[in-house]
Amino acid sequence: MVVKLYGPTCASSKRALVCLIEKEVEFEVVPVDVSKGEHKDPEFLKLQPFGVVPVIQDGDYTLYESRAIMRYYAEKYKCQGTELLGKTIEERGIVEQWVEVEANNFDPWAYKLAIHVLFSSIIGITPDPKIIEESEANLSKVLDIYEERLSKSKYLGGDFFSLADISHLPFIDYIVNNMGREYLIKDRKNVSAWWDAISNRPSWKKVLELYRASI
Repeated sequence: MVVKLYGPTCASSKRALVCLIEKEVEFEVVPVDVSKGEHKDPEFLKLQPFGVVPVIQDGDYTLYESRAIMRYYAEKYKCQGTELLGKTIEERGIVEQWVEVEANNFDPWAYKLAIHVLFSSIIGITPDPKIIEESEANLSKVLDIYEERLSKSKYLGGDFFSLADISHLPFIDYIVNNMGREYLIKDRKNVSAWWDAISNRPSWKKVLELYRASI
């Protein structure tokens, strides 16, 4: 059966979409208009009780959380499409490490920055300059560590494109193309080269072409 992915235009959903495309998995999307509160509709809450996207339905199997979805399809179709986990247990360990770094060190600050710079009017809050300043300062510290890591390998997980790189695509795209803070990426030679490599993947270009949100 064709995989269904709910909420394709949201940032986290794009992680799952890139993974599906890289793994050559056939899928269809089901729009969920978050701005209209459709993610809180009773029928959607039956799929995702926390009321967030993405969610996938794969036959009678339902899964949510974008990083869990990526891991599931990277493992389920390990011998199909792009290898996204590494070929050895050691390579996989490094990939998993950097997925966790993204989730725990990069994403919280990038998310706060996006909320206050891009989405404040949509969600009805007043941008807080202190939160913006703090988020940018902490992102800079994180990206300095990335700069060192990427001086030793082309990608975060090693010399191959992986889930660790996919995880970063949505929010770095916001930083570079929507927030006016491209210097966070471009002023770091190795981070900039890495971003150029991962953002030019055909899978990412396809996701942006088909599912870019209006901001």
